[in-house]
Amino acid sequence: MTAVAACVKSGKQEQQPRLRADALRNRERIIAAARETMVEFGAEVPLDEIARRAGVGNATLYRHFADRLELIHHVTLSVMSRTADRAERALAEESDAFQALRRFVHAAVEERIGALCPLLADGVDRDHPDLCAARDRLEAAVEAVMAAARDSGQLRTDIAVGDLMVAITQLTRPLPGSRCPNFDQFVHRHLQLFLDGLQAPARSELPGAAATLDDLRRRS
Repeated sequence: MTAVAACVKSGKQEQQPRLRADALRNRERIIAAARETMVEFGAEVPLDEIARRAGVGNATLYRHFADRLELIHHVTLSVMSRTADRAERALAEESDAFQALRRFVHAAVEERIGALCPLLADGVDRDHPDLCAARDRLEAAVEAVMAAARDSGQLRTDIAVGDLMVAITQLTRPLPGSRCPNFDQFVHRHLQLFLDGLQAPARSELPGAAATLDDLRRRS
């Protein structure tokens, strides 16, 4: 049984009411602003600052999101969806399988996964059907990129999706207590070093076993 099926057993996936075009644009702007401000200031950033950044009034924000937890929930969905989009596009548009993997890993930096993961971990219902569906889609998209690189003989065979996503999260997490100038420049350098280490043939034997996202969830 898939993660989505397990989640849906306890209830149907929520159906969002259809929004007018202007309302949908406002909703997307609020989610984008929340994502940006949470990276900059943390998950407890004032909601009026998010509204100001989005260019909407506080009433508009609360019309779309009843409280902070609901907004965080939708930021999480947005980040997972956008990251899956990037994996799918890389695989579809790159002729070289390992280049598709490189493109996805560097693109994932733009989603600020390393900064957002620890901020969004608390208060998010990990078993919510929408999140289960988003996780399944993300895992399938990243696995497809890795499988293509593996099948081409360019990706070492002893790593899995969990290994890759943990590494991206760790390498893109801002340094604690500092605002490192040109941080993204260093991130892309370090990701390039990491990607070189993923190429086959493997130069060393890794300790432990390859980790899937399910493995990470069970351990957490």
